[in-house]
Amino acid sequence: MIVRLSARPGTLDSTMTEDLSPAERYAAARRRAAEQRTALAGFREMYDFGLDPFQIEACKALEAGKGVLVAAPTGSGKTIVGEFAVHLALRQGKKCFYTTPIKALSNQKYSDLCRRYGSGTVGLLTGDNSVNADAPVVVMTTEVLRNMLYAGSQTLLGLGYVVMDEVHYLSDRFRGAVWEEVIIHLPESVTLVSLSATVSNAEEFGDWLDTVRGDTEVIVSEHRPVPLFQHVLAGRRMYDLFEEGDGRRKVNPDLLRMARLEASRPSFPDRRRGRSMRAADRERERRQRSRVWTPSRPEVIERLDAEGLLPAITFIFSRAACEVAVQQCLYAGLRLNDEAAREEVRALVEERTASIPREDLHVLGYYEWLEGLERGIAAHHAGMLPTFKEVVEELFVRGLVKAVFATETLALGINMPARSVVLEKLVKWNGEQHADITPGEYTQLTGRAGRRGIDVEGHAVVLWQRGMNPEHLAGLAGTRTYPLRSSFKPSYNMAVNLVEQFGRHRSRELLESSFAQFQADKSVVGISRQVQRNEEGLAGYKKSMTCHLGDFEEYARLRRELKDRENELARQGAAQRRAEAAVALERLRPGDVIHVPTGKYAGLALVLDPGLPAGRVGGHRGMEYHDGPRPLVLTAERQVKRLASIDFPVPVEPVDRMRIPKSFNPRSPQSRRDLASALRTRAGHIPPERHRKRRSAAADDREIARLRSALRAHPCHGCDEREDHARWAERYHRLLRDTKQLQRRIEGRTNTIARTFDRIVALLTELDYLRGNEVTEHGRRLARLYGELDLLASECLRERVWEGLGPAELAACVSALVYESRAGDDAMAPKLPAGKAKEALGEMVRIWGRLDALEEEFRISQTEGVGQREPDLGFAWAAYMWASGKGLDEVLRETEMPAGDFVRWCKQVIDVLGQIAAAAPTENSTVARNARRAVDGLLRGVVAYSSVG
Repeated sequence: MIVRLSARPGTLDSTMTEDLSPAERYAAARRRAAEQRTALAGFREMYDFGLDPFQIEACKALEAGKGVLVAAPTGSGKTIVGEFAVHLALRQGKKCFYTTPIKALSNQKYSDLCRRYGSGTVGLLTGDNSVNADAPVVVMTTEVLRNMLYAGSQTLLGLGYVVMDEVHYLSDRFRGAVWEEVIIHLPESVTLVSLSATVSNAEEFGDWLDTVRGDTEVIVSEHRPVPLFQHVLAGRRMYDLFEEGDGRRKVNPDLLRMARLEASRPSFPDRRRGRSMRAADRERERRQRSRVWTPSRPEVIERLDAEGLLPAITFIFSRAACEVAVQQCLYAGLRLNDEAAREEVRALVEERTASIPREDLHVLGYYEWLEGLERGIAAHHAGMLPTFKEVVEELFVRGLVKAVFATETLALGINMPARSVVLEKLVKWNGEQHADITPGEYTQLTGRAGRRGIDVEGHAVVLWQRGMNPEHLAGLAGTRTYPLRSSFKPSYNMAVNLVEQFGRHRSRELLESSFAQFQADKSVVGISRQVQRNEEGLAGYKKSMTCHLGDFEEYARLRRELKDRENELARQGAAQRRAEAAVALERLRPGDVIHVPTGKYAGLALVLDPGLPAGRVGGHRGMEYHDGPRPLVLTAERQVKRLASIDFPVPVEPVDRMRIPKSFNPRSPQSRRDLASALRTRAGHIPPERHRKRRSAAADDREIARLRSALRAHPCHGCDEREDHARWAERYHRLLRDTKQLQRRIEGRTNTIARTFDRIVALLTELDYLRGNEVTEHGRRLARLYGELDLLASECLRERVWEGLGPAELAACVSALVYESRAGDDAMAPKLPAGKAKEALGEMVRIWGRLDALEEEFRISQTEGVGQREPDLGFAWAAYMWASGKGLDEVLRETEMPAGDFVRWCKQVIDVLGQIAAAAPTENSTVARNARRAVDGLLRGVVAYSSVG
């Protein structure tokens, strides 16, 4: 496999033909004539722009029959390579499947290919859409292709090419495994085209593709077609992040100076008005005190407009904040469109939303959304209705929306390039905590800036925030480390499908060929080399410690056992002394006179406060500590100090008592002087108690006596070179211990996927889904159920939990298999439909509890991405109401759910209901029929609006 780093456009054709000899000019003409007869020549004529070198390299490799991995920045045009695969398939009379990670991308690619090749040639398959599925070119989500491969679909016949767009998605911890399943299981005759963002380990991924798919060429291009400039917007001024000088790029010194000034300037809370002070007043006051501030959202858009940097996408890592940002711009009176553009926007919006019933428009916030669009301002996030998002995307591409406030989901491949990208903050919520965005995420987000063929340059603008570190930002902007890490894990559905097709042994081998195992094995190589070097060292040490009188390895073991036993007894003795000292400290009371045995403040002292640990204050009002008593004392030298347990290695007893005056103030030098004088007068003549050293526990220990006797009796004890041998033996022991640790690490990393598969197979055998290499009837049902809770769904069918439920009740139960609440664990209990549905949901949770216990028994862990999470009942009431025919207004009002989320979850429920209808038994069962009726009940109104256009 050849790995090539593509040059910048225009560098490959720099040879001047007039410098060639006649023979060389003739040969060049012959080559050009030969190129004109290639498929690539005809393909290039379809575009009104020239192809870049990396595109040409990839297309030539494809035409030569090789697979390709193309890693290039966002917006560089790597999809051209995917479209060439489509061109080759049609030219050769074969099929081409174009896969994408999300439905929005599938819809967009479907529209693009329809415009080029005609709707009769192109089909679409997503979870909720099927258009012309038997066409020679079909666009689909990756999950659809995975399901086809496991089902042995006839649609795969004649398949010649598969394009996997956004293949770096295999790092996604929830869905990434699907990409690897497809790559591993595709027939060998299929040529794979993998398109990825710029990743730092493209060569490693290419090596794996070469292993599992055959000859694969890796083409890496790090050149952005539109150069990107980085800025920081602070107050009224926009600073360049980098400054060029002396041939090097360094962080703008103005930004560094500003950061230092901000850090040194204290924050001034308003003491007079406290919390009642309005946020706007606080911001105004902060601006007056500071030279820089974080500009408001309307100010940012106005500034970008004045600089000619619109259209812009502002990334805000919160859906609600995106909507608030649009409202703030409207209230500020921003208008980015003229009257003609407003009319064009209104006409397009009315055309695209004509199928939505009027009574639903108000519920969906249509009129507020339309007002923002007419002014050229919009939000874009997963909580929006799919139709609304698509309208925003179309208007943005056409230049009729100039400012979009979006969540990071917009960075996932949707074709919405902008002149500028704005990042409000460099911190986002990752589902568990607020964390800094990574260099890879920063690259993905800012990659949207700069429209090829429109903009000369793109701009990434980060808003100044108090505490910002410009050097950290420069590190994000200058780092190109975006490694591809496999998230592949076997699942129950995968296990039964693999065993049915290949048997257990072959399935295990297939899983060991995954990218996850490839990476794990590669990481072991370095450790294995270290183990090998250690073993060579061990052999040398063993030779050096050889004794002519006997087995020195055995003698060294006796010495080690003796030393370990002595150390153990010493630790026990020290722990006992510490415990005795702590008990003695707990008995101290204010007014006790003691002798501090050691430390900086050793000597006579008066206890002012015993400083007892939490929960053991004994009526005293002293401070509480969790690391043992910490008495506050006055020393004879007039110092008031809080001592620690380390100052008392031995128990301490009071030698006298004295009264502490009520007027004593430890902060007053005079008070300390008077009381210290009284202390010296009262107890200065009392000598400190002398603690006798205890007899060592080792002196009476039988095991130590036995080991010492064995040592003296050993032949090697009389060797003249005994201590020299012992030094080599100690080195041998240390190296042997390190080597064993390395070997345990290797064992933990190798065959990890196969071991997980073995545990899954064992559990499925226990539940009678598998019998050796045979898949039972229950297993064949499980093979048709895809999703996180595949085994739970299968068990519910097996135990007839859903028998007797109506369509709406079944929809409520199935929603628990797909829904995942965004709320925390402390959220209120969800509202549930009464009657049979509630009983069935309770039974589902009981079955999950049984499966969870079984997974624990078979050591199948959810933290490793394997296993069944608890079903979430949070969407059951919404699914029940909608499937029962309730209106959108009523459903959204009762569930307090954004319309986009509601539609998305409904479509996922519909998808699983379709799987259940196909998997459920047809005899003596109503589940299959009611699942289809539930689909009909859910697929109406806003849920049914086609997202293909």
